[in-house]
Amino acid sequence: MMLVAAGWISILLLVGGLALDHTLTGLVTRNFDEQLGYMLTGMIGSAEIGPDGEVFFIRPLGDQRFLEPNSGLYWQIRGKGHEDFPSRSLWDRSLDVPEDHFDAKPHVYDSDQFAGEPLRVMERSIILPGSDTRWMFTVAASRKDLDEQIQMIRSILIYSFVALGVGLMLMAGLQTWYGLYPLRHVRRAIQKLRTTGAARVTEPLPQEVEPLVDELNALLAHTERQAEEARTHAGNLAHALKTPLTVLMNAATAKAPNLSDTVIREAAVMRRQVDHHLARARAVGRRAAGMSRAEVWPSLEAVLRAVERLYEQTRFDLDGNHDVSVALEKQDLEEILGNLIENAAKYGGGSVFVTVDAGDDPRYCEIWVEDDGMGIPEADRVRIFDRGARLDTEKPGTGLGLAIVRDVVEIYGGRVQLDESEDLGGLLVKLKLPRAVA
Repeated sequence: MMLVAAGWISILLLVGGLALDHTLTGLVTRNFDEQLGYMLTGMIGSAEIGPDGEVFFIRPLGDQRFLEPNSGLYWQIRGKGHEDFPSRSLWDRSLDVPEDHFDAKPHVYDSDQFAGEPLRVMERSIILPGSDTRWMFTVAASRKDLDEQIQMIRSILIYSFVALGVGLMLMAGLQTWYGLYPLRHVRRAIQKLRTTGAARVTEPLPQEVEPLVDELNALLAHTERQAEEARTHAGNLAHALKTPLTVLMNAATAKAPNLSDTVIREAAVMRRQVDHHLARARAVGRRAAGMSRAEVWPSLEAVLRAVERLYEQTRFDLDGNHDVSVALEKQDLEEILGNLIENAAKYGGGSVFVTVDAGDDPRYCEIWVEDDGMGIPEADRVRIFDRGARLDTEKPGTGLGLAIVRDVVEIYGGRVQLDESEDLGGLLVKLKLPRAVA
């Protein structure tokens, strides 16, 4: 920030200084030229043609320096075929004025024709009454005073702008130091978190950094929540595998005659448990990665093609929005829909109806899955989401389908709710998933 501020201050002061120098030197130079113009006008107004055809002044010019040799102020009148009419101040010198052009208006330029004495020259061509000659009226003045004034102006500008630049840089430094000072409080607060093991930044901090502290606390809460989810996840997996392993160990120790059947059954339970927890882990990882997006209708059609091969006697109907997308990974979306539609086909009476975008909340895409089965009593609609919970134990399964659906949906910020289908009379699963950002 200091380097950027110093760079911009230097550039702006340099540009401003050059512009101001050009303006002030131009103003002083124009004032100097105006003085020469007054003298030239006085010369022309005092000049007449004598009987001999030569030019002369009917009255002397007012500036005494024209009479002092080498005074730095000179005039001269030159006409072709006539002798030069110079001021006494020129003494034995003459102004080198070209005669091959006609200046109807005053012409100003710088000249170095006198060694060690740069001149500012103004000339104008005039045809005086009573003469056909083009007379070149010239007045010249030493640039010494003009150059001294310009040098003094530039010295004042340089010292002033240097002082201004130093002052601005000091102010920028103080502003940067003072403006960033609250971050030192944040650094000390974070250091305190690391050394004391505190979970949040609770000490009062300057108002300027409160949004940063709020985001930091939110990040700490998110990290703590993820760590807690990981601990819970590991504990649940260990608990889920503990019972099947115990059954296998007991059967093997007792050399049970149905050991192979027990191994197959318990291995299936463990595999389903592992699949469940892997699904949760994948969903958490993809949610953390962000920018997930999946189109609902193609995933729904893919799931139906797979389920129809398993339940050929069941009729499946789809309706709703074909273009909606949700903020989920495609694999997770298909796993959710697969669990719900397979459950509806397994426990229904032969009809499954799926409606896409059934709700009116612009933040969510609501998917309804209905069947014509026996439904689920209202008292059991919360318990059914527990891992291993099953109301119909006569049909094969592990009771993890709805638990997986609930966990994955909640990880992505959605909701799942059970109700009674008004059209089919069976279970209605209302799935609310966050819409993908367009």
